[in-house]
Amino acid sequence: MKFHSILEKIGNTPIIKLRNIKVKPSVEIWGKLESQNPGGSVKDRPALFMIEEAEKRGLLTPEKIVIEASSGNTGIGLSLVCAVKGYKCIIAMPESVSVERRKIMQAFGAEILLTPAEKGTDGAIETVYEIWRNNPEKYFCTDQFNNEANWLSHYKTTAPEILRDTDGKVTHVVCGLGTTGTAMVIARFARDNKLSFKVIGVEPNPGHKIQGLKNMKESYPPSIYDKKLLGKIINVDDEEAFYWARRLAREEGIFVGMSSGAALAGA
Repeated sequence: MKFHSILEKIGNTPIIKLRNIKVKPSVEIWGKLESQNPGGSVKDRPALFMIEEAEKRGLLTPEKIVIEASSGNTGIGLSLVCAVKGYKCIIAMPESVSVERRKIMQAFGAEILLTPAEKGTDGAIETVYEIWRNNPEKYFCTDQFNNEANWLSHYKTTAPEILRDTDGKVTHVVCGLGTTGTAMVIARFARDNKLSFKVIGVEPNPGHKIQGLKNMKESYPPSIYDKKLLGKIINVDDEEAFYWARRLAREEGIFVGMSSGAALAGA
């Protein structure tokens, strides 16, 4: 197998059947292993789409610096894509984000801009918008929470892959709610193609510490978010997310973070 760029490895991730974690004898749970993307998460998909769409439209030119707010995975994905394409990249994030994530982004050459922990991701978003507004000729903001290329990546890749790899037999798709791009677009894909499966949204409780997910009552809801598209919303607390993440590692050999643990808790 030969690839001309690491970016060609983004997408077409496998689905894995959970053999030891069971809900009911008649129910199979499969996980889509987005850690197989080169940046280690599903966020590589929108990172690549947002950059390439901006290039096509002439919004991103070689002299501009890419800037974005992220609690981790989108920042890693953007740092990776920018490294390959030769763009400078600045990622703003709350100072509470793990040092490990910062180091990964810095390894890809990104500059890290820390914002007050008490303001959360919304504080990082506000900081990025202010920098972008004050100097639009110098910076290009991918604006992941409002960028159509974010959801387009899932409409063109994630959703069709799920349908293909389950032979169309999928009944429910469970997604954590952060930018909500994955959940919203898979739901739209199902609606547009007259498919019967339901999309279940997993939302953390207020005051949570699950990086990458948002409680819509205490954060800015993304412009794409439409609660009516979801079959159901399940609230998960931090300990549940930790519990299921640990079980995935110890019983299935799949090492994941809290957001994936939250998704499994919802399932």
